[in-house]
Amino acid sequence: MNATPTTVPPIDGAALLDEVEAFHRRFNVFPSEAAFVAVALWDAHAHLLDCFDSTPRIAFLSPEPGSGKTRALEIVETLVPQPMTAVNASAAALFRSVSAGNGKPTILFDEIDTVFGPKAGDNEELRGFLNAGHRRTGVTYRCIGDGGQQTVQAFPSYCAVAVAGLGSLPDTIMSRAVIVRMRRRARNETVEPFRARIHEAEGHKLRDRLAQWAEHARDFVMGAWPDMPDGVSDRPADVWEPLLAIADAVGGHWPERARAACLTLVTASRANDKGSIGVRLLTDLRDHVMVGIDRLPTVAILDRLNALDDAPWADLHGKPLDNRRLSKMLAEYMTADNEPIASRNIKTAGSVLKGYYAADLWDAWARYCPPPPESPLPALPGTETTA
Repeated sequence: MNATPTTVPPIDGAALLDEVEAFHRRFNVFPSEAAFVAVALWDAHAHLLDCFDSTPRIAFLSPEPGSGKTRALEIVETLVPQPMTAVNASAAALFRSVSAGNGKPTILFDEIDTVFGPKAGDNEELRGFLNAGHRRTGVTYRCIGDGGQQTVQAFPSYCAVAVAGLGSLPDTIMSRAVIVRMRRRARNETVEPFRARIHEAEGHKLRDRLAQWAEHARDFVMGAWPDMPDGVSDRPADVWEPLLAIADAVGGHWPERARAACLTLVTASRANDKGSIGVRLLTDLRDHVMVGIDRLPTVAILDRLNALDDAPWADLHGKPLDNRRLSKMLAEYMTADNEPIASRNIKTAGSVLKGYYAADLWDAWARYCPPPPESPLPALPGTETTA
């Protein structure tokens, strides 16, 4: 008598993701509930990478060592498919690993600050690989062959990447990442010691169940267009789309928690994002220098910029911002009449000084700067200039 084949009951995705989050909580202290939600969703998305048009990087960053970044990567390593630890790995080694054809690795890059930090110099090749691999269509081009027999070959770069490091990262990587800003544990914050011999096996069991769930969820996730929270669009929407698709697929309380986490972390990233140095200049002019003022002489603008706390202007490459550098930076942006922003004459009592008009800056402020503070500080008494 033939045995009746048994069917494997479907895995409860929401309960499984709860377990993944709980596993992280045993060993990690993340700065917010939103971070735990995002990391658990990211772990799951790595198992369904081929279902998405893009993959967000996840970055564990902190200002000081000893903040749990490496431990966070160690826990992620137990939960994702084909983890590849890549401390100081070259770009060539990474893109060849991704294009090897035996399944895409999940790259875990610790000490990323040694590659992009202020003392490391530029590393455009690796930066290019990380940027290109954000998109499923991303490739890295290399010449292969010897001498005159060289040909150009495209190597696929698309893969999931988690990084950890001190400080910050290039803007092109930050804008493609979910940022978890780690902190040193407070005295009242405790975690369970991670013992690889014991806990790796526990993580691997969760990893295998995530892989099993992913096979059942593939049809649901493929081609999904999850609803974005209000105000999340453009690059942040690209970053969060795969994570929200995972949340919708597992169901339960995850769709709601995922969208709350999305808003929290996107808002935090905007608060920390000063953009390029040019956008920072425009923003500081709008929010701190020309508040309530329609024009201001250059000498007064420089005095105010260089006096700002937590701003780069007083020590810009070793010297304060000066008239020539200010003029050059602002000339990169256009007025509403599509003319480069330039200084103009400002009549003051008994003299004419060069300076800048708010009317010339409004278009650039609207196009490049983040939303202004809800309650900007008023202008200092007696600092307004007259025509």
